[in-house]
Amino acid sequence: MPFVGLGLHFLIAIFFAIHVIRTGQQMYWLIILFSFPVLGSIVYFVAIYLPNSRLERGARQAVAIAAKALDPTRELREARAAFDYTPTAQNQMRLAAALLGAGQAEEAATNYEACLKGPFASDLDIRWGAARAWLASGRHSQAASQLQAIRTQDANFRAEEIALALGRALAGAGRQEEARAEFDSALQRFGSFEARAEYAIWAVTNGDRPLAERLDAEIQQSMARWNRHTRELNHATLQRLRAAFAAGRG
Repeated sequence: MPFVGLGLHFLIAIFFAIHVIRTGQQMYWLIILFSFPVLGSIVYFVAIYLPNSRLERGARQAVAIAAKALDPTRELREARAAFDYTPTAQNQMRLAAALLGAGQAEEAATNYEACLKGPFASDLDIRWGAARAWLASGRHSQAASQLQAIRTQDANFRAEEIALALGRALAGAGRQEEARAEFDSALQRFGSFEARAEYAIWAVTNGDRPLAERLDAEIQQSMARWNRHTRELNHATLQRLRAAFAAGRG
C-alpha cells in the first residue's frame, strides 16, 4: 500500500510538471516537483496552478455577478465615496476598478493612468487594469503595449487573460497576423472555452469562416456538458460570439 501512495504522489507531480512545460513556467519548478513530490505539488498548486485556473476565476466571477445583481452600483458608490473622503493611491485603485466594472472605461482609464504615475507604477494589477480600461475604450495600441510589458515583467501573471486581451488589442490595432498568432498560441496552451470563443470571434470578424465554424463546433460540443451556472458565467462572451457570427452573415 505505501507504494500505491508513493506512485500517486509522483503521478500528481508529473501532472504539474506537464503544466509547467505547457504554460511556460520557470524550469526550477521541475526540480522542486520531482525532488519533493508531495510538498512541491502542494506549493505549486497553491502558488501557480490555482491562481491561474478557471476554477478560481469562475468563483471570483460568481461572487461578482451575485453582488452586482443585488446592488449594481454599490461598489462604485462606496469606492467613489472612499476616494473623495481619503484620496489615497489605494482608494484611487479601488475607484478605477469599480469604474471599469461599471462600464465607465474612459473614467477608469483616467484613474488608472494617475495610479501609474505614482509609487505603484510597476504593480501588475494596476497595469492590468489600465490595459483593460484602454482596451474597453478603444485605445488598442496603448493596451497592446501595456499587455506586452506585463508579460515581459512576469510571464506567469494572468497568463491566459493577458494572452486573450493582447489578441483583442492587436486585432483592434489592425495587427491581424500578430492577433492570429496570439489567439492560436492561447488555444494551444490553454484549450479553454474563452480561448476558443475569442479566436472564433476574431476569425469570423476577419473573414476566416472555416476556422470560425470549426471553433464554434468545438464550443457547441463543450457547451453540451455545461450546467446553468456555467452558462451564466460565460453569458457575456457567448453574446459577443453570437453577435460576431450574426454580423458575419450580414
